[in-house]
Amino acid sequence: MLEIHETTSPSGELRSVFLHVADGHLFLIDGARRAPLPDGALEATFERFGRPLDEAARLTDVAELVLPTGRRLRRVRHLARFDVIARDWLVLDASEEDERGPGRAALATTIAGALEHLAGTFARAQERAAGPLSGS
Repeated sequence: MLEIHETTSPSGELRSVFLHVADGHLFLIDGARRAPLPDGALEATFERFGRPLDEAARLTDVAELVLPTGRRLRRVRHLARFDVIARDWLVLDASEEDERGPGRAALATTIAGALEHLAGTFARAQERAAGPLSGS
């Protein structure tokens, strides 16, 4: 399990958002909610919001998660020259057949927000597909 983001709830409590791999699938864990993500959601999110990783960037690895595809998702900290506080980034390492370069990086808060939205949309779509429950 990989913590990808942490926020403060309206009551002031810290709330962590995790990604977890189980039975070959990726799940988003947000408090008591464990929501499956559609296949390819993480890769599509990085394609949309990520940028090529600058191999010269000084990153501090925090944790990593091996994905069902065999790729690695890393949470790293980066203190840019103009920042005062280091920021958490997520790095989706390139696959062996990826010709775009060393991988893609995006702010952890951006990826977490997008995945939370996708998990909710996916759950609602699954509920609609299951249809109404028939009474017996």
